[in-house]
Amino acid sequence: MRHRLRILGIVAAFRLTAAAAAAEPSIAPAAARVAPPNVVILYADDLGYGDLGANNPASKIPTPHLDRLAAEGMRFTDAHSSSGICSPSRYAMLTGRHHWRDFHGIVTTFGPSVFKPGQLTLPEMLRRRGYATACIGKWHLGWNWKAIRKPGSPPNSVAHADFDWSRPIPDGPLDHGFDAYFGDDVINFPPYAWIDGDRVTEPPDTTLETMPTKPKEGGWEFHPGPARSDWDFYRVLPTLTERAEAFVRSRAGNPQPFFLYMPLPSPHAPIIPNDEFDGRSQAGAYGDFVAQTDDACGRVMAALRETGLDANTIVVFSADNGPERYAYARDAAFDHWSAAPFRGIKRDLYEGGHHVPFLLKWPGVTTPGAVSDALVSQVDLMATLAAAVGFDLPTDAATDSHDLLPWLTGRAATPPRTTIIHNTNPKRFAIRHGDWLLVDGQTGVTDGKTRSPPAAWVEKHGYPPDDDQPVELFDLAHDPGQRRNLAAQQPERVAELRGLLARLLADER
Repeated sequence: MRHRLRILGIVAAFRLTAAAAAAEPSIAPAAARVAPPNVVILYADDLGYGDLGANNPASKIPTPHLDRLAAEGMRFTDAHSSSGICSPSRYAMLTGRHHWRDFHGIVTTFGPSVFKPGQLTLPEMLRRRGYATACIGKWHLGWNWKAIRKPGSPPNSVAHADFDWSRPIPDGPLDHGFDAYFGDDVINFPPYAWIDGDRVTEPPDTTLETMPTKPKEGGWEFHPGPARSDWDFYRVLPTLTERAEAFVRSRAGNPQPFFLYMPLPSPHAPIIPNDEFDGRSQAGAYGDFVAQTDDACGRVMAALRETGLDANTIVVFSADNGPERYAYARDAAFDHWSAAPFRGIKRDLYEGGHHVPFLLKWPGVTTPGAVSDALVSQVDLMATLAAAVGFDLPTDAATDSHDLLPWLTGRAATPPRTTIIHNTNPKRFAIRHGDWLLVDGQTGVTDGKTRSPPAAWVEKHGYPPDDDQPVELFDLAHDPGQRRNLAAQQPERVAELRGLLARLLADER
């Protein structure tokens, strides 16, 4: 009981401090002068649930720093991204709104912003509460690239000479809540240059058409376009890590709370671990890249500890979706299944597409080493942090976000979420309700093409032949790997879940 009261007191003080600071900081009561918590979100790209050692004791990849975060905080075993692909999941997490209400696909090369004008985002919310906000890493949520395109340039051309690189690029991170941004937008998309704030640090001086070499595993997934002639893909992750470390260290002694969002470019393709990480894992180059990703997170967390900031910093680690298709070959070569213990990969409605690692360390709130099987979504971060800092969300903001704080602090006996919709492609959805999962359509169909797993993988992992039913129903409490389709045996439950799905999709928020 004393522990619970202490937690509630800390959170109440956070709220009171934030509210008092918003009104008039100079007259805040002395008892309320508890510093609001800093927030750091470390967000991996294409990382499987089973890659993390804390989630999968059989993982062939060492992840000591993230395992330590799990030991110091709470590890969620049933957490989900909004989508099975990149941009939609990031949008959903930063708005508290499911992507499928607004769009489904990724932001393509030189694509526009996905945010609506004036839309409230997580960084904007925290900035209104007095936070310094920074994004360091992969943005992939669009910019207004047309604003810097030279008049008269061919509309579909991506030559470096088609753009005026001296001008600011609007509608990027600085226009959606961040005070600072540093990154290359997307590692395998042009421009291949550093962006600091809303400008390139050095203008692209060439147009990269092809890649002369192969990455260490898989393909480059390269898109041609403007580049610096001295651009080194292998320096992207180290440079972002150094910048994030420097940002954290720069906050030492500064009373202003901060929010750091570090969307990592890894272990997404191109799979290019630095040479010093070669052989760190027993899962090939991808495993080594995951090890380097873990190291990057570890260095940021070490900076928090060494500056004393960790005592009042919420740290969240998660990923945008499940592992890419290379996971099948990796399993065959190294006996490491990145999505373990689940079925499916990136883009799939099966659990492996969106069931992601999720770690939360909140000093004074989460119990070290705690493990939760509560159903949660990344969209829940916005309402939870709003409650923590005393921000009253407008009725049209964070429409799908659930406040986890009452449950985390013990004021509520059960977590707020029992249902979640899974989606990657238009017109194909799945719904989770309690322990039941209904896949309403063929999950492996993308743009008319079937993405079936290799026959050897199906046999190795004991999956039955496809029964050709129009829907699939799974009891995840007894079948987390989704091997037994119960749709034919339980038509009433299928009807119930399809009805619930239809009602939720029709709810226009």
